[in-house]
Amino acid sequence: MTTYIVLINWTEQGAKNVRESPKRLDAAKKLLGDMGGSFKAFYLTMGECDMVAVVEAPDDAVLARFSLMLATGGNVRTRTLKAFPELAYREIVASLG
Repeated sequence: MTTYIVLINWTEQGAKNVRESPKRLDAAKKLLGDMGGSFKAFYLTMGECDMVAVVEAPDDAVLARFSLMLATGGNVRTRTLKAFPELAYREIVASLG
């Protein structure tokens, strides 16, 4: 499984309906689970992003499809970072020679 960090901001619509946000989060968790992935962590944040999620998915295409499906709801905008675990980081750096 590949790990991704998803930076999430509410749209104006999402902010107006913030009380429904927990239900939307539950639906997003189910959607990703149905696609073979999972949420590993979720945070409400202060600063540049409203929320941050750490998720796993089988591949980039699954995560892209998930992100697009979230976008169609009109409540959030996302930015996704592909994350490499520490072991992969060490291997990548070691491969530099």
